[in-house]
Amino acid sequence: MVSASASPLAVLGGADVGGPHVYIAELSAALARLGHEVVVYTRRTAEGMSGDVVLGPGVRVRPLAAGPAVALSDEDLLPHLPEFAQELRAAWARELPEVVHAYGWTSGMAAVEAARGSGTAVVQTFHGLGTAYRRFRGAADPLAAGRIALERSVAAQATLLIATSTAEQRELRSWGVAAARIRVVPCGVDVARFTPEGPRAPRGERPRILTLGQLRPRKGVETAIRALPAVPDAELVVVGGPEASAVRTDPEAVRLHRLARRLGVADRVCFLGRVPHGEVPALLRSADVVVNVPWDEPCGMSTVEAMACGIPVVASDAGSHRDTVVHEITGVLVPPRDPRALGVRLRSLLHDVVAAESYGIAGADRAAARFSWETVAREVDACCAAALDAAGRSPCLATEALP
Repeated sequence: MVSASASPLAVLGGADVGGPHVYIAELSAALARLGHEVVVYTRRTAEGMSGDVVLGPGVRVRPLAAGPAVALSDEDLLPHLPEFAQELRAAWARELPEVVHAYGWTSGMAAVEAARGSGTAVVQTFHGLGTAYRRFRGAADPLAAGRIALERSVAAQATLLIATSTAEQRELRSWGVAAARIRVVPCGVDVARFTPEGPRAPRGERPRILTLGQLRPRKGVETAIRALPAVPDAELVVVGGPEASAVRTDPEAVRLHRLARRLGVADRVCFLGRVPHGEVPALLRSADVVVNVPWDEPCGMSTVEAMACGIPVVASDAGSHRDTVVHEITGVLVPPRDPRALGVRLRSLLHDVVAAESYGIAGADRAAARFSWETVAREVDACCAAALDAAGRSPCLATEALP
């Protein structure tokens, strides 16, 4: 596994982390349970990081020195990718992997360069594409144009591409990528921890709407706040963003709080800030409904986690949500950036206990049947086998030993 910007060690430390960190940690562990030996190559982001770190049985994390030992944005990471690729190439000269799975476009750039000429198959997962971001952000993303060209180059060189949704698959096909080189595998959920049964975080008497994710404009928290006047009795709990102690000074949190004050709902909006990932299930279970309405959604992990906890979801009709949420069966899909539509659906759902309970039961069943990490890992395992076959190598994969 190659992950230049998202380290699974953050999950091991119990920090609040984004979807990519969880994806790498959970998928690596699930692949190891299938019988694989997994080494996760990531970039060193702290002084003193050296040597392999055991993440769990069959999984090692190997931080490589490339650039300053601090976390970097994709834009700041770009100049250091040649060094990261060089470190990968040196590591693979000593221990050549049978197959490489790169996660994120920057990881893909380094992986295809490091694997060049080695015969090693490269499987690429983008976790969102620059073309989709540009449609929704426009000129607000200064990296978009260069990123798109680099992503197309990675897509052309990788042996096989894993799309996290059918929407991403269509996007890749529009680039001219052959259908045979693309497989759709969704993000997963730990169905042993994210369950309907378990502790619930404390709450008051008000109906609780919860949204979980990073505090960025495209994540749709503003849409949820603008919808709140249409749901006069409910509170909105916003989970994610900076540490709780920094919420009062975080620019996006401050902007959203001012918006809530202008709309007269500030007393019903609570910004919890960053929480450890282990506390997320109890928070989800404390909600009457979970809202996830980004402008676009490449993965939708928090939506699947809410479904697994048996909580009805209202999600934006975009990206992976169209694969994840069965409209009016496991939840409700609403247009992105449409607070009026969101408010109508929230008000209706909070007043219809039967529908909410039905969505919760169906969502938990769907999450367990379709989105467990074991299911996802078996599908990725099959992708690795297909990539090895395409690269002309004889696979030695866990699937061969499975009944």
